[in-house]
Amino acid sequence: MRQLIWLRSDLRVQDNSALAAAMAAGPTLALFLLSPGQWQAHDDAPCKVDFWLRNLGELARALGQLNVPLLLRRADRWDAAPRVIGELCRQLRITTVRVNEEYGVNESHRDRAVAQTLACQGVGFHAHLDQLLFQPGSVLSHSGGYFQVYSQFRKVCYRRLHGSLPALLQQPAAQAPLGLVGDAIPRAVSGFAPPAESLRALWPAGEQEAQRRLRSFAEQRIDAYQQDRDFPAQPGTSQLSAYLAAGVLSPRQCLHAALQANRGEFDSGSSGVVSWINELLWREFYKHVLVGYPRVSMHRAFRPHTEALPWRHAPDELAAWQQGRTGFPLIDAAMRQLLATGWMHNRLRMLVAMFLSKHLLIDWRAGERFFMRQLIDGDLAANNGGWQWSASTGTDAVPYFRLFNPLSQSRRFDPEGRFIRHWLPELAGLDDKAIHNPADGLFAPADYPRPMLDLGQSRARVLAAFRGLPCTAPEGGP
Repeated sequence: MRQLIWLRSDLRVQDNSALAAAMAAGPTLALFLLSPGQWQAHDDAPCKVDFWLRNLGELARALGQLNVPLLLRRADRWDAAPRVIGELCRQLRITTVRVNEEYGVNESHRDRAVAQTLACQGVGFHAHLDQLLFQPGSVLSHSGGYFQVYSQFRKVCYRRLHGSLPALLQQPAAQAPLGLVGDAIPRAVSGFAPPAESLRALWPAGEQEAQRRLRSFAEQRIDAYQQDRDFPAQPGTSQLSAYLAAGVLSPRQCLHAALQANRGEFDSGSSGVVSWINELLWREFYKHVLVGYPRVSMHRAFRPHTEALPWRHAPDELAAWQQGRTGFPLIDAAMRQLLATGWMHNRLRMLVAMFLSKHLLIDWRAGERFFMRQLIDGDLAANNGGWQWSASTGTDAVPYFRLFNPLSQSRRFDPEGRFIRHWLPELAGLDDKAIHNPADGLFAPADYPRPMLDLGQSRARVLAAFRGLPCTAPEGGP
């Protein structure tokens, strides 16, 4: 009864639902599909694909210690997955394929097509809950629908967690050798140039590194998370998102580490722990939204009436935003951080998203796509949810009349200009006041651009755009 675990965004051996189930059921092999055409269609970043490959190398070694060979096959687009996996199952006499569930529209279509092909061959297909704490469809409103407001979703999750905490799964014991050799992991794939070594060095691969970072955060910084997380010059966040997105770390592992740091409490004790658990539930919420409202993974606004917004076609302004030359130092520093590291501080993600979608009135989808093409932690649900929240087009979105002012945000969250100086060395010589708005002083650096817009005028423009929309409530369904 040979089992095949088809790995996707679950690149670990510890607390892996499908792997544990497969190895408990019979001799197990592992598969990963190389799909560069699909990854390009999904705007996956080169640094993200490189991170996958580096983690696959570490995973192959860990699976090798369990005598589980890791096989690679190519399915350039996912429509080839049924044929490729079907052929492999015939060749290796596989009786059951196991996967950990994924939730985008394309992912769901892919898995249904594979399951149908395998069923015709008499091969079982079993999907397991793994990258979420709760099965989508199990956390619903009183009316039986998916939640549209995070705070209501969170309350139900807390009640569920108090009643039954998702258990961690033990790493399986090694199985008897199968006499098969795993495939070599490539250093790169076509269409995705490897990133700079300086970026790679920021994100070491493997479960050991992910667990080390989780322990370090839980033991040393989580208690201060609530007060430090908004200051980008401080190491106040966990920086675990890349490991969560690739499945090198599970949300169950994160939850248990947080609770251990807080003596088992969810909503009392350390405010930092409570705040961080809430962030884990935000991640959960957006994945449930993908399932309940699949239009959000098809480049559509959650609030249909906002599709009528008069977005501006301003390619030069979009390019200036992308390159970090807007003339607003905190915006530019954040964008340069993204370009250099494949990551951006969460508050800054909201700030730059509001700047593009509201101050510049450029379609949020242009920003969402650019982020995905840069982020090492790019995740469809979280990225889409964050962009639509910032643009006031999404579920639980910030009110349209709320705009983050990049100058006041800069003075509040980088008061000494430490973050700005790090990423904009051309401004390093300015004092702590002038650095937030160089154009307001007498000694603005010649090599730094002037502000690309007047904040008062841009605010009036976006408010008028939203006020001109029909007042239509969001609709359910796709």
